Amino acid sequence: MSIEAVGNPGGGFTHPVSLNKLKTRLDVQEALSQLLEPLKGCYSAGHSRLILGSSSKDAYANIAEMEGFSRILWGLVPAIAGGSHEELWELCLQGIRSGTDPGHAEYWGEVRDYDQRLVEMAVFGLAFALVPDRIWQPLSDREKSNLYQWLDQINHHPCHDCNWLFFHVLVNVGFHKTGLPYDAVLLEKNLQRIEDFYLGAGWYSDGVGGHCDYYVPYAFHFYGLVYAELMGDEDSERAQSYRERAAVFARDFVHWFTPDGAAIPYGRSLTYRFAQSAFWSAAAYAGLEGLSPGALKGLVLRNLRWWFQQPIFDRDGVLTVGYAYPNQIMSENYNSPGSVYWSLKTFLILALPEEHPFWLAEELEMTKTETGIGTGTRTGTGSMSVQEPAHLVICREEKAGHVAAFNTGHPSTNEHTHTSAKYEKFVYSTAFAFSVPRAEWGLSQGAFDSMLALSEGDHLFRVKRLCKETRIQEHVLYAKWKPWRDVEVQTWIAAGLPWHIRIHRISTGRTLDAAEGGFALGLGSLSSSRAGAGAASASGTFGTSAIYGMLGYDMAELIYPQSNTNFLHPRTVIPTLRAAMDPGTHWLISAVYGDPSGPGTPAIEEPSMEMEDVKERLGVEILQRQITITTQTGNVIVIPMD
Repeated sequence: MSIEAVGNPGGGFTHPVSLNKLKTRLDVQEALSQLLEPLKGCYSAGHSRLILGSSSKDAYANIAEMEGFSRILWGLVPAIAGGSHEELWELCLQGIRSGTDPGHAEYWGEVRDYDQRLVEMAVFGLAFALVPDRIWQPLSDREKSNLYQWLDQINHHPCHDCNWLFFHVLVNVGFHKTGLPYDAVLLEKNLQRIEDFYLGAGWYSDGVGGHCDYYVPYAFHFYGLVYAELMGDEDSERAQSYRERAAVFARDFVHWFTPDGAAIPYGRSLTYRFAQSAFWSAAAYAGLEGLSPGALKGLVLRNLRWWFQQPIFDRDGVLTVGYAYPNQIMSENYNSPGSVYWSLKTFLILALPEEHPFWLAEELEMTKTETGIGTGTRTGTGSMSVQEPAHLVICREEKAGHVAAFNTGHPSTNEHTHTSAKYEKFVYSTAFAFSVPRAEWGLSQGAFDSMLALSEGDHLFRVKRLCKETRIQEHVLYAKWKPWRDVEVQTWIAAGLPWHIRIHRISTGRTLDAAEGGFALGLGSLSSSRAGAGAASASGTFGTSAIYGMLGYDMAELIYPQSNTNFLHPRTVIPTLRAAMDPGTHWLISAVYGDPSGPGTPAIEEPSMEMEDVKERLGVEILQRQITITTQTGNVIVIPMD
């Protein structure tokens, strides 16, 4: 099926949701309808599967289609609880009957250990708790038995030792709330295990030694707040702990958002898009104290508005895999065409009645939101938030509406797609995003923005994969990493916007070529682009990106990465510095500039005077035998250059 073009005089496709003002509860209900309408013709004959991709009928395709079916429920269940979307619910209820019937051709099947279907069971637990009269009561005794037996498989198969444990928790909470048998022992065991992932200061890691990314807000805290609201009477101490942790986390997480609603692209599973604001929806749903309803409302609605202005739909109006545009290159191995509808978790706010303070409150702007939720240090025209558990320093430049997360890197890694690009770059930006490799050969395929890439001269580059040591001292980040056994890199970053400074000490036992990439600038319409002996810059529609060699670099150039490597723009340019190094110890120092506010290329012919101002602002002094960095509180970090 297709949706007609709306409000586009040029005749191109415009999704109706992009015209939704998203001001009221009715607007949000309509937005959900606009997102779900294109899917009605995509259900299988028994309505238990959502067919969005390949027509192949192997086991993996069947699971992917079941995944698509279940993820729609993250938006639909709260809407049903709030009294809307009855028509589609009847279709889904028929799909539940078919999918859980072992005798039906569309039976969802017997699950295995660590099965994807264990993930998809969680929303049924939410439905049992929120709308038992709509998911349980309408079923016959046989249908009830089928549904219970299919879901109860989660009590007999292990989940991955990470945020997956909450899927088991939610299913059993749903059983409990509906008066069905549940595994109280395993439920408590999993809740206790989740405690091992808590790092303090509101942060979880995604499993022991795992990363801190969007799985903290839209998984750990989202499920924790749902649990706190549903189980507050039965498990009051844990519920209160979840609420307190979420309130602390909110003071950090608010810094990830820009005034216009964009959030920092960072980590994996970014194809879940507007799930970025699901934490704020859960905070409103759970009535989290200390957070203004108007602030929460603004954070959720601005993020939705931002996303609905991006070209993220296909010509039938179905969400695509990608970030700010359809892009399979950035996706993970576990993504299917229906995976993207986990983004509907943000519609949890539809469970709130019309008279709830969230809907009655006036939406607060970002500057007021910051003072009401966030904490951080003011730095001239911006602010800085040090978030040590996540290995991040968040810098905000208010005038440009630019937010960047400076990153030390991590002591552990994983096997997910593009892990180095998603977790180990020096900085992640709302305005410039970041890039992933297209292939393994050379700089244009590697797309090494915000990275130091090293090669043995064979055009195969290595970057930071994991760190031997990391630390943060105010606005200065440090990491030690080894791309080869006989190569050690120590990196210091003096964080700031629009400028930051990078310092590398490289001790190498082999001959190396180095490439230091600045921000990736969307090509758009370039007004200027230059590369000289020690600096490169580009400026155009999407702002300005520049990099200046202060010590150790031989030349500068503009790298034009292959298409679809960047998360925001299909085509980009990366100002890049180059250096050749013989075995021994080398120092590389650069200043990196990123400003999204419009064309205005800094001078690259005579950068010395501007560099002195940058060094002074960031507290960096380069002497003959040492480098010093003075922090905002007057602490001095001394880096010997022996």
